[in-house]
Amino acid sequence: MTDTAAVVAQLRVLEQLTRTENRIARLRTVQARTDETRRELTDNARRAEDRLGRIQDALRELDAVPDLVGAVGGRILAFVKSQVEQAQRFDEALLGDLALERQLQDRARYLQALTASGPERVHRLAGELVEAHTETVEWLTTVLAEEAVGGPAPLRATPLQVVRGAVTDAVRLPARLGAVGLNRAGHELTRAGERVRRTASALGDGADRAGRDAADVLGSGLDAALERAEDIARRERAGDAARALHDTRRSRGALGAGELPVDGYDDLSVPDAARAVRELDTPEDVQAVLRYEEQHKNRAGVLTAARTRHAEVARETVAH
Repeated sequence: MTDTAAVVAQLRVLEQLTRTENRIARLRTVQARTDETRRELTDNARRAEDRLGRIQDALRELDAVPDLVGAVGGRILAFVKSQVEQAQRFDEALLGDLALERQLQDRARYLQALTASGPERVHRLAGELVEAHTETVEWLTTVLAEEAVGGPAPLRATPLQVVRGAVTDAVRLPARLGAVGLNRAGHELTRAGERVRRTASALGDGADRAGRDAADVLGSGLDAALERAEDIARRERAGDAARALHDTRRSRGALGAGELPVDGYDDLSVPDAARAVRELDTPEDVQAVLRYEEQHKNRAGVLTAARTRHAEVARETVAH
């Protein structure tokens, strides 16, 4: 016999988690890197809202008393999660999203097993929930894979997450280099780091203006300091340090056209550039071209090819 109390309990948890999922999906739309991603997130939020309504219908059919406390709790949980994420690294926020989706997936599977002998409508709903959350888990796993190999992922970090990541990278960079002859380069990085830290402090006031200032600082001051540091390292024959700095610039999308892994890139047509991108084998190379294209040419056909190829090589890299 079906344990109705257990079914109701799982439906209630799914209701609360789905409400949180819906809220988070709506918050994520402002972080979408492309219109396509924004549409996907908007559709996901709409589908989550639809799933929430169906879960509530199932509870009513089982004569369950409406869980008003749980409804309020779900909204509070979503709000708290969104606020806490502002102080998290971007990858940690994505891992939190993935954990939420996997919990929804596992509970839907458990509900599916609980209702194997009925009620039939709840059993079908559980199966559809499993399918929906499996799809979202796969999407988030790909996003994390792209982030792991250096991005850019389909989602952008918030200004606070960008500043936190940049400050962390600036602090860790000298330890990564560990080469002689970089005192002057270190001075350049220190100056850039101070500007970033001042911006992070300004963000404590919560102004949008500060967010724009942070983007300007990260886009000019730190990139210029990194390029200057790489020049100094090469001049002083600190090869390991120069390579590390170059890799950092590449991951930030700060390379010039002549530094891209495609010869004569600026002179290529859209079909030729897209073809060249599809032939790249490493996430770092695809990322370099993708970031350059976003910042300088912004051609839709090339961006689509680059994003598709980047997702492919990211999955291949993480799978190995």
